[in-house]
Amino acid sequence: MSIYREISKAIRITLILWLLTAIIYPLFILFVGQLPFLKDKAQGSIQPGLKGELIGSALIGQQFKSDQYFHGRPSTVRYSQGKQGNPTGVSGASNLAPSSPELLQRIVEEANLLREENVQPIADLVYTSGSGLDPHISVKATLEQLDRVARARGLRPDEIVSFINKYTEGRVLGIFGEPGVNVLKLNYALDLDEFNRQQNK
Repeated sequence: MSIYREISKAIRITLILWLLTAIIYPLFILFVGQLPFLKDKAQGSIQPGLKGELIGSALIGQQFKSDQYFHGRPSTVRYSQGKQGNPTGVSGASNLAPSSPELLQRIVEEANLLREENVQPIADLVYTSGSGLDPHISVKATLEQLDRVARARGLRPDEIVSFINKYTEGRVLGIFGEPGVNVLKLNYALDLDEFNRQQNK
C-alpha cells in the first residue's frame, strides 16, 4: 500500500472525526438542551430578582451573609471578587491536606461563627464541597439556621418550614445522595413572600 494511500486514509478519518465531534455532536447537544424540560438548566437556571435583575444561578452556590438569609456551604470559590467585581470563574476545592494548619484554622473560625449564631456547626456548614459550587445544603443544616432567619424576618419558624419543604430536592434518580435544599431558591422565595406581604398591607 503506497504512502499516498495511507495519507489519504488518515485525512479522511480526520475529516470524519472532525465532522462528528466538532459539528454533529455539538449540534445534537444544542438540540437536546432546547427540549422544554431541559431548556432552563441548559441556559444556566438564572434566577431573576424582585425587580427583574439577575441574582444568580440556581445551579451554583452563592454567598449569603445577612442574618435574614439561609447561608450556603462555605467555599474556596470567590464568586464576585475577581477583577472589577467579576466572578473569577475558578471552581474546585482548596486541595489542603487534613493536617493543614490553614484548613484547621478556617474550620475552627467557621465553627466559632456558627456557635455565635447559636447554630450547631454540622458538616455542610463547615466543610466546603469538592467543586466549591454546590448550591444545596442538607435539610438538617437548613433547620439549624431556622430560628436565626425567623428572628431576622420577624416570622414564626413554622411559617418558614413550608418554604424549606418546597425547595428541598430529593435524591438523584431517587437513590443517589441525600435530599438537599436549594439555598438561592429558598432565600428568593422568602424575599418574594416578604415583598408580597408588604404590598398587601
